[in-house]
Amino acid sequence: MSNVVALLDILVVSGVVVSAILACHMEKLLSSVIALGVTGIFCAAAFLVMHAPDVAISEVAVGAALTPLVLIVALKKMRGGDD
Repeated sequence: MSNVVALLDILVVSGVVVSAILACHMEKLLSSVIALGVTGIFCAAAFLVMHAPDVAISEVAVGAALTPLVLIVALKKMRGGDD
């Protein structure tokens, strides 16, 4: 059973790292914001693996939903978004 948990930890942490790197290296800002939201989802999964469901719920609400939403609205208002 501990091998399954260790594998899940490795998958979640690698997902966080890959999506964060993608968020930094995307050409279009909208794609970068979407990758940032995916990073928040992986962080919430990491908190679930660490048995912290209250922190995971907060991370999903703020890191995966609210922050990308605010950034997308700001992009649309500033310059019409990426085409």
